[in-house]
Amino acid sequence: MRIALFSDIHANLPALEAFFKDVETRDTDAIYCLGDLVGYNIWPNEVIDLIRKRGIPTIAGNYDFGIGKSSDDCGCAYKTDDEKENGKVSIAFTNEIIKDEQRAYLRTLPAHIRLDFQLNDKPLSVLLVHGSPRRINEYLFEDRDEKSTLRIMEQASADVMLFGHTHKPYHRVLDSTQADGTHHFRHAINIGSIGKPKDGDPRGGYVILHINADTSTSSKEGITVEFIRFEYDVEKAAKAVENSILPNAYAESLRLAK
Repeated sequence: MRIALFSDIHANLPALEAFFKDVETRDTDAIYCLGDLVGYNIWPNEVIDLIRKRGIPTIAGNYDFGIGKSSDDCGCAYKTDDEKENGKVSIAFTNEIIKDEQRAYLRTLPAHIRLDFQLNDKPLSVLLVHGSPRRINEYLFEDRDEKSTLRIMEQASADVMLFGHTHKPYHRVLDSTQADGTHHFRHAINIGSIGKPKDGDPRGGYVILHINADTSTSSKEGITVEFIRFEYDVEKAAKAVENSILPNAYAESLRLAK
């Protein structure tokens, strides 16, 4: 099975449209969205409508959760005063232009999706979250202590955990050795962002997760992940920001992927 997963569109319609064109060439069996459909650009309604039209199973991101509740707090970890002020403009703008039907959709999105497989008479639990199983806005960066990440996954009974929120893709294989000495490998996979990358590459990014009949938690290579990047019209998205009341810093972040 080939499962495509994408996240963190952030109202970037050109990126979402380009993603759909790309993923349609990849021969996937299923598609899931890990949230943050809105914020930071001018097309929240159009993004929501396109995902709903395709019937894509979607979980709530922290920005979706805030807008769904008509809140002025997106749960974002802004570090500087400038970032905080820009963030206030973004969430106020999104709350102003979002339509009632689209807001209601965001408000009813689930917090997570679990996919349980039975392979070779052994279970495999794949957990889809936005930030972490503990908090919708928790950042799981690649350099997080391995024991901490393992503890989070064990408490959530997740053999494979896919998430977004940081906008920086990676795949970590964690060895959870059992009391009898047998290996139990767990996979923590950040799927990146299609609409607001922060890893220095302005192209949109998503992943395809490969699960086959021989997939097993006892093998380090039991899970295969493709990290895919695709071109989209970054300038169209950046100029849309500059032609709105949104801070120009968001346009530069699209161009520089920071």
